[in-house]
Amino acid sequence: MAPKKQQPQELDTKKRKRTNTESHKSPSNSKSTKFVPSKKPKPHSDDKDKNKAPLTGRERRQNAKELSEARKKKRKRHFTLEQDLARLWEKMRRHEIAKDERSKLVTEALTKMKGKIHEIAGSHVTSRVLQTCVKHCSQAERDEVFEELRPHFLTLAYNAYAVHLVKKMLDNASKKQLTGFIDNLRGHVAPLLRHMVGSVVVEHAYELASAAQKQGLLLELYSTELQLFKDLVPEKETRLLDVMSKLGLQKGSVSRHMSSVIQPILEKGIVDHSILHRVLLEYFSIADKTSVTDIIQQLSSPLLVRIIGTKDGAKIGTFCVKYGSAKERKKIIKGLKEHIGKTAYHQYGCMVLVSILSVVDDTKLITKVIIRELQPILKELVFDKNGRRPLLQLLHPNCSRYFSPDELASMNSSIPCLSLKSEASSQTETSKVSIGDNDSKEDIEVKVPEVNEDKTSVDDTDLAEGGKKDPFVRRQELLINSGLAEGLLDVCIENVGELIRSNFGKEVVYEVATGGFGGILHPTLDDKINSLHKAIASLAALPKSEDSQEEHVLVNFFSSRTIRKLILDCPNFASILWEEALKGKSELWSHGHSCKVIAAFLESSDSKVQKLAKKELQPLIDNGTLKKQKSREEATQ
Repeated sequence: MAPKKQQPQELDTKKRKRTNTESHKSPSNSKSTKFVPSKKPKPHSDDKDKNKAPLTGRERRQNAKELSEARKKKRKRHFTLEQDLARLWEKMRRHEIAKDERSKLVTEALTKMKGKIHEIAGSHVTSRVLQTCVKHCSQAERDEVFEELRPHFLTLAYNAYAVHLVKKMLDNASKKQLTGFIDNLRGHVAPLLRHMVGSVVVEHAYELASAAQKQGLLLELYSTELQLFKDLVPEKETRLLDVMSKLGLQKGSVSRHMSSVIQPILEKGIVDHSILHRVLLEYFSIADKTSVTDIIQQLSSPLLVRIIGTKDGAKIGTFCVKYGSAKERKKIIKGLKEHIGKTAYHQYGCMVLVSILSVVDDTKLITKVIIRELQPILKELVFDKNGRRPLLQLLHPNCSRYFSPDELASMNSSIPCLSLKSEASSQTETSKVSIGDNDSKEDIEVKVPEVNEDKTSVDDTDLAEGGKKDPFVRRQELLINSGLAEGLLDVCIENVGELIRSNFGKEVVYEVATGGFGGILHPTLDDKINSLHKAIASLAALPKSEDSQEEHVLVNFFSSRTIRKLILDCPNFASILWEEALKGKSELWSHGHSCKVIAAFLESSDSKVQKLAKKELQPLIDNGTLKKQKSREEATQ
């Protein structure tokens, strides 16, 4: 309580002090007060501005521009040079300029830049000027620029603007210059790949390199020993496993080094480049189960969309689908959302969709994400070489007519540490898959199921290594239950004339008209299939006319062969075609491509089809107009 008692005393002392100071300051109490004459107030700066005329908008902008340029001159060493080059660039990049005049401007620009190119290449303005100069200059001038930049290429590779100049220089480089550049990358490949900009340079050099040079870039990412002793690796040994066995390298040390290279790149999301895809495939061949599973978990995300644009990347995508868990497959499919159409048209991306349709058991999710995006563009897909492949995989899985041996082998290949197949399986044979582009093809052993004797299909259970659902049930749910097959039939009926005459569309028409492999479309869609048969028959029933712009379906190269196959494989279509289009007209169509269609009735393995046409066709055979070939039953006996 003591502080509270002292409070009033303190207030009193403060009041006394305040009164004393006020009394000292008052002029009445001071005897020696001096009167100072008052000074006139200085005019305020606003008063001066009032006398001046206000600046116009144009003047204000001009002043701001001059101030900005003054600051840039202080900050940038070559600001004046950049301005001069920009003015020259505006003239030389025009399309209508004469070639001689452009050459003079390019020479003038290169003369001004000589000795300073590496200093100004990182500017967003001068980098564009240099690219134009390199594109239009003479070879001698281009060589001078290359030599000046040679010691600085690695530094420029990290610059966001200079990287475009480096790529342009590589595009126009001679073999000797390209070899020198790739040699300069030695020891810097991994750090560059970890950089968002630098990785673009490595990828560009990898694409332009020869097979031996590609191998040199890859060896640096495999092991420190291989990085130091590249010359010890034989040129013929291209697979990592072969190189390791040749040099006696330990799998554990190589795997750890590759993991230390790959993980930072994946963490930064730099997954677009083919050199990384190749390294990942080689890593899968030597890594243990845990390491491979971790990589698959990282890639099973929207990142996969950026990977599947290359041949090796599509194979990695197939592995992720095949060996990923149900949760990871769900992430992959959702990551492809809104990219399904673009992926279906892609040369390699379509194979990932084929794998999803063949492996994933969650047909409801596939229908919701993939099928729903494919249905509005069915017509375009049917006519496209790559777009039709997911549809053909559902209609006739793993058919060697629609997929090359390399593609079939790639779909059925496996990761050694995750493979569930028995090595002693009597129904498999070892095959080699070519991986890489034409310059650097390599063979990797994979297990490939034996193709049926008629070479039309392989057992589709092998592809679905990660799926538990019966393949036929999965196909039925994706084709019939989703409504995809019905929509496909409608497209075929509406565009039958255009489809059956096209190189790629005719195969979809054939599979749909026959009901698909295993009769997948029967009996649910029998009515629509019959409508398609009648639509084809109505085209065949049209009279032969030389004035018509389109070839008759019985004369056209693609359509005549498709109709012939349908006669041999689909008795119902053969009877409809005979009754509605060919009965009584056999002699008219017994010449040219159409004669093969007529002869197919006698080659059919169905006795009813043979009886339909035998009476009318036998006289044509007797007089030599029509040649009868052996039927399938006679050929197999």
